Amino acid sequence: MSFRVELGHSLGKLAPNGTGKTTLINMMAGREKLDEGTIYRGCRISFPQGFMGGVVNRHTARENVSYIAQLYGLGPDYIEAFCRWMCGIGEYFDMPVWTDSARMRSRLTFALMVALEFDIYLIDEGMPSTTNAEFNRKAGEILRERLKKTTVIIVFHQALTLERFARSAAVLRNGKLHMFDTREEAKQLYDYEADS
Repeated sequence: MSFRVELGHSLGKLAPNGTGKTTLINMMAGREKLDEGTIYRGCRISFPQGFMGGVVNRHTARENVSYIAQLYGLGPDYIEAFCRWMCGIGEYFDMPVWTDSARMRSRLTFALMVALEFDIYLIDEGMPSTTNAEFNRKAGEILRERLKKTTVIIVFHQALTLERFARSAAVLRNGKLHMFDTREEAKQLYDYEADS
């Protein structure tokens, strides 16, 4: 496949489960190597939403946030305040990450991703896996705000998500990426193939 992502032009990719959505996102982030071909990155690309790399389970969320802020050359105080507000996990922020539930860890990694400034944010399967309505509201608002000045690449298996976060769309089927100028065209192909 060959495609180009224009900054300021958020892209949604639709694909059924098991067709390579996560692999594609990981390759774009540099987490997985290509068997062949080249990916050119001329901007700051986030780690994939939900990726726990760099977060050490035996350290507290506060310690992890401070460490990652320093890795990116940022003041830890702002990043910590943002993540505390975003996560809303209270006293668990000062406990080892392993004591948190998977949903709380997901909140932490999402908060870290959006606290850092990237040109392109990579999101696999939409919003973090959490049933916390307040967190979901904050996450949705922040993503919509980021769309005004950055780019989001979101891979998902449900077409409805594209309406909220993507201007154009692509469909990944049988190892081929079909690019479309509009979300509606992509949804038509995706729905047609899903019904076939």
